[in-house]
Amino acid sequence: MSGVVTGTQEKIAQLRVVLASADAPQKRIPLGLARLDEILSGGLKCGALHEIFGVASHEGAAAGFVAGLVARLGGPVLWIAQDYSLLEYGDLAATGLLELGLNPEHLVLLRVPDMASALRAAMDALSCTALRVVVIEVVGEHKLLGPVAYRKLVLAAGESGVTPLLLRFSASPSIGVVETRWQIRAAPSALDNPWGRPVFLADLQRNRSGRCGCWVLEWSGDDGAFRPADYRSVVSASVDGPIVSVLAEVSAA
Repeated sequence: MSGVVTGTQEKIAQLRVVLASADAPQKRIPLGLARLDEILSGGLKCGALHEIFGVASHEGAAAGFVAGLVARLGGPVLWIAQDYSLLEYGDLAATGLLELGLNPEHLVLLRVPDMASALRAAMDALSCTALRVVVIEVVGEHKLLGPVAYRKLVLAAGESGVTPLLLRFSASPSIGVVETRWQIRAAPSALDNPWGRPVFLADLQRNRSGRCGCWVLEWSGDDGAFRPADYRSVVSASVDGPIVSVLAEVSAA
């Protein structure tokens, strides 16, 4: 009987968190692109779960996109990554983070052996209000990363205000309840920039605040913001349409 009461009390507590987060105004961080920020109702919502998928062979681009989000959200940051992910897709480099405008001193990398360890560390980290962002970099499909895990991450983020970014490789977009879901590909950099600025084909597939769409975004480490990519009028800087047509434009460029 006591177990039933305890379970009911936990569900009531979770419901209170959800209702409180729904009523309370949530801070949003503009990404730097006016049209995209408008669709996001002012920017990326803090204290909410955001999911980013890297298309096969574009995992580095997805990690770079997440680094840009981290730079916008600010630190301190805990980046949790499976050992296999770092070996297969590349480790974080301090020089690269500096080039992106992200201070490595504000970031702590935690290497974990498996999905269970990653989720356990993420839940612990999301209870630490000294953090601003928790990145969870995981590989593949796993039964542990199901609806229950998503709900726990959402509840923990809503309670603490810490923003979790779930970075997924070798996985397909799921039905998990998230604030936003992105699928990221790399796109060509501007021809007039010899050093190159990272450009992303960002497909916003889920947006609880409104519409979805696809954008070609350039990250400026100098400005610390996303901006329209400049293809000398070859490719649209911001495309609010089907991903297939955007891919065709980028391929033509």
